Amino acid sequence: MPLHGWRRARLTPSLAEVYRTVPVSGSSTWRKALAFAGPGYLIAVGYMDPGNWATDLAGGSAFGYRLLVVILISNLMAVLLQGLSSKLGIATGRDLAQACRDHYSRPVVIFLWFICETAIAACDLAEVIGSAIALNLLFHIPIAIGVVLTALDVLAVLVLQHKGFRWLEALVIVLIATIGICFLFEVVISKPSLSGVLGGFLPSFEIIRNPQMLYIAMGILGATVMPHNLYLHSSIVQTRQYEESPAGKREAVRFAFLDSTIALTFALFINAAILIVAAASFHRSGHTDVAEIQQAYTLLTPLLGVGGASAVFALALLASGQSSTLTSTLAGQIVMEGFLQIRLRPWVRRLITRGIAIVPAVIVAILYGESGTAHLLVMSQVILSVQLSFAVFPLVRFTSDRTKMGEFVNSGWMRLLSYTVAILIAVLNVWLIAQLLTGGG
Repeated sequence: MPLHGWRRARLTPSLAEVYRTVPVSGSSTWRKALAFAGPGYLIAVGYMDPGNWATDLAGGSAFGYRLLVVILISNLMAVLLQGLSSKLGIATGRDLAQACRDHYSRPVVIFLWFICETAIAACDLAEVIGSAIALNLLFHIPIAIGVVLTALDVLAVLVLQHKGFRWLEALVIVLIATIGICFLFEVVISKPSLSGVLGGFLPSFEIIRNPQMLYIAMGILGATVMPHNLYLHSSIVQTRQYEESPAGKREAVRFAFLDSTIALTFALFINAAILIVAAASFHRSGHTDVAEIQQAYTLLTPLLGVGGASAVFALALLASGQSSTLTSTLAGQIVMEGFLQIRLRPWVRRLITRGIAIVPAVIVAILYGESGTAHLLVMSQVILSVQLSFAVFPLVRFTSDRTKMGEFVNSGWMRLLSYTVAILIAVLNVWLIAQLLTGGG
């Protein structure tokens, strides 16, 4: 007999070691906002990982500023979906993976778990390659060796989780600030066209009509709205010690939305900055085929005429890769625990995820070199985009169900907007697959 729309009255929380460990104290709005700040930044790093770099660089160099509108729309979608994700976690006490296990049949749950793990592996693949490329550019470490070295970041996760969840959040915020400062420098020295940038934020039917443009646009969408981030956010918002009363939950939902919206605004700036720098540096100078991070690194300093431009670019890439790996560890743990109720030690789970990503990355790096890893980066983001609907539709369905959400159910206009976004993502994915099958991509 279902209880309040769910089969089970209560579930064991994922990430039990950090569940409700962050106190929410203080009577002022400012203090409470600070107490709730943090999970949004862990989410935001997934929106500026090395996969974004590959798609943004390709889009900026090939099409100038015209795909900035795709980054903006993707970011607005992300704000909406992450808001729904945090509301699901706070209102029901379930993360998205647990909600799926509690609602769907066992075969459906296994299918959703498998494709989510595939998405995490694709994301991890991008982070592995990005970090390895950064190590190669900065320290001349061969990419194949750099890929293997990325597995060592499991030690950082273990140490930070032991110290407390706030330490993990603090490190991620520092890495985000590093990326932001680096790209502010790059934007300033690249001297982009202000009219071109503003025009790039206006919608254009050319994006849909041009198969190559659509392919990169879908890659940007896949790199921006990350399916596993929806599972992650619905869990880590529960690290806060908010009151379990309706009033306490309403306050938590409000502050969690504020946290993620501010953090995703930073992600919007960084993603737009990458594309703007590519457009101002490469597209403007006639280098319209720059789709590889290494090629961008080589060209930046001579094209911009500023010493250190390439080194700053590589430093931001390293910070991006390392911050993203921290959050994919947590996402992998949440997905496995939520869907399958299998609890592994974090370092074991991390090495499994890393192994899945490292093997293809090493093989491609050895056989095809830098060009192969660049294509692998863009393809990994398209894979993420194709799998996105399988996380979005359950999220929208659950948060629109009054029997599951109670007073926190989506309002009529929110339900309409959420389903519109979900359907739009699904339609674009079908279009993308059709383009790929006919050779349009």
